[in-house]
Parts: sequence; C-alpha cells; structure tokens
Amino acid sequence: MIATIRIDLKQALFSFALSVSAVVALPGASSPVSAQGTVNVYNWSDYVEPTVIEAFTKETGIKVKYDTFDANETLETKLLAGRSGYDVVTPTAYFLERQIKAGIFQKLDKSRLKNLGNVWPEIAKRLAAYDPGNEFAVNYMWGTTGIGYNVARAREALKVGGSVTDAMANWDVVFKPENLARFKDCGVHMLDSPDDVMTAALKYLGLNPNSQAQGDLEKAADLMMKIRPHVRKFHSSEYLNALASGEICLVLGWSGDVKQAQKRAAEARGNVEVAYAIPKGGAQMWFDNFAIPKDARNVAAAHAFIDYMLRPEVAAKNSNFLSYANGNLASQKLIDKAVLEDKTVYPDAATMASLYTISARDQRTQRTINRLWTRIKTGR
Repeated sequence: MIATIRIDLKQALFSFALSVSAVVALPGASSPVSAQGTVNVYNWSDYVEPTVIEAFTKETGIKVKYDTFDANETLETKLLAGRSGYDVVTPTAYFLERQIKAGIFQKLDKSRLKNLGNVWPEIAKRLAAYDPGNEFAVNYMWGTTGIGYNVARAREALKVGGSVTDAMANWDVVFKPENLARFKDCGVHMLDSPDDVMTAALKYLGLNPNSQAQGDLEKAADLMMKIRPHVRKFHSSEYLNALASGEICLVLGWSGDVKQAQKRAAEARGNVEVAYAIPKGGAQMWFDNFAIPKDARNVAAAHAFIDYMLRPEVAAKNSNFLSYANGNLASQKLIDKAVLEDKTVYPDAATMASLYTISARDQRTQRTINRLWTRIKTGR
C-alpha cells in the first residue's frame, strides 16, 4: 500500500512538472519565450519599406501583425490604458521620456540585440537625454519639422522668377499672416501636433520652445490664431499624398514625409515639383524609437524584430525608401547618395547646431497646451 502511494505521488509530481513546462513554453506566458509565433508592431503610418516585413517573416518564421498610428497621443492613450496587445512600439523621444517615467516599458535585453553595435553614437547620445543609458529604446529614424512646398506655386505666391530655396527656408513664410495668405488658395496643411507646431511658434517668437510658462504658450497660441484663417487642415498624414498630387501647395510637416511626397510626385511624371526646407533660425529635431511595452506578450520576438531592423542593410533600405535619416551608423555606406548627401535629410554641422529638441512636459502644462490647441484648430 505504501509503495503504491509513493509511485502515485511520483507520477503526480511528474505530471505537474510537465504541465508547468508546457505553461512556460507557451507564447505569451510571463517567462521568456522563444522567438516564434507573432510579433505585434505599432508604428507610424508610411514608415517602413514595403518588403522589409515580409523578408523578416520569411527569414525568422515570426509573423508580424503591423498596425499604424499618426499621432503620439494615440499611441500614448493605448499604452497608458494597459494591455495594448503590442510587443514593439515607436514613440517619439519626448513621449518616450515620460512613458519611461510612468513605467510603461521594460528594459531591453541587449544580449539579444546582436546588431546593437551598429548604432550611431551621436544619435544614441542625443537619445540618452530622454532615456539615460539607452536602456529602454533604440533609435529607428530621426528627422526635422519644417516646410514642404510646391515649387511652382511658391514662385507664384512669392512672385519670384528664379529659385525659391532661400525664401522658403524662413519661418516668416508660415508665421507672417500676410505671407501665408498668399498660399491659402492653393492649400495649406499643418501637422495635427502642438508639440511640433506650437514649439515652432515659440521659437519664431524668440521664446524657449520648451517653455512651460502659460504666458509664453498664450503668445504662441495668439500667433497661431492670426494665421489660422489661411490653414485648410490640421492632419499628420494626409498631407503626404496631397502635396505629391498638387492638391495642396504648402505644409508644416515632417522632413521624411515631405521627401516621400517629393519622390511620389517625381514618379508620377506630372507637373508637380515638391521641395523641403529646414527654416533658418532653428527647427525641431526629433527621434522615433523602438521600445517594448512592459506587458508585451512575445518579448523574444520583439527583440528579434528590433535586432533585424538594426541590420545595416535593413536600416539603409528603410532610409532609402522613406528619405528619413536613421540612427544606424553602419548603414550609411549602403544608403543611396541622393539621400545621404541631401542636407535636408542628413543636415550639415551648421544646421545640426541650429536644431532644437523638446522635452516631456508636466501634466498641468500639457493640459494647457491641449486646451490652446483645440482653440487653434477650431478657430475660436
């Protein structure tokens, strides 16, 4: 009888061990899992070379569920609510900064990132201002916020016979009402992003783009209200195709999006020529970065995806397609000359020195900005 009990107990313990092993091996369990299954990625719209995702799956066997957003606020709302369902997300650095402080992300397991040595030290150093020690994120792409325009329409608006390059590289085009009014009929769009537009207004007024003083923010809003009648739409992705097709002629937008519009307009072989200008006197430099939410279900696959994107040939393929600069130094030898030597994509040292970055704001300031932005967009 005693022997029978002992045998049954061994069998029970063996069965229990098997069941525990099975739970540990399940994708989505809290313990580390193998790089397999599906990785859920949440990235900006129009922000990856089309064949990259397919190539990653073909090589690794990991399927990719790829969703897109066009505003940091959309991403942040999902992350703060918890259980977003995403394994890899791409916040801009100043959002990353406050999301790290909120405990939203897990530290990267750098032992799983074999290609981490390809990062560009200068960009990693700038990113460390938001993510000390670069513990939670690696840079994907970076760029500037400036002025995209239809060259022919700009000549007409400014009544210039020759090049308009220097004239358009000036915030006066956007923030002087009488200047922006010249572009009203052919269509003006602006980013639906106070962190890009209002900071540019603050800089134009000679104020700190990172100012949290209510008086400064009110001044920026007052300036925006003066030019508001000439703005057709605030949107953070529609302008790309609208500019390429000639539907609009001027946008306050992101560098790579405007460069993509430029490429699409050229490919269409129509009469639309698009250009991008980094305004003299300073423009915003921003960084979009890969990070892993704390509640990610497939952590191993998330690291595998990030590591794949850090390969020089993959980073170069993305930059060549997107016309955005990336934080991968090793990729530069593989980037098309037309992209690498374009000073509106990879600015020269003097322009780099003039660029500013913005930091995370406290909740009180953010509420003030949100209120002012609603007023600006509605025009009331």
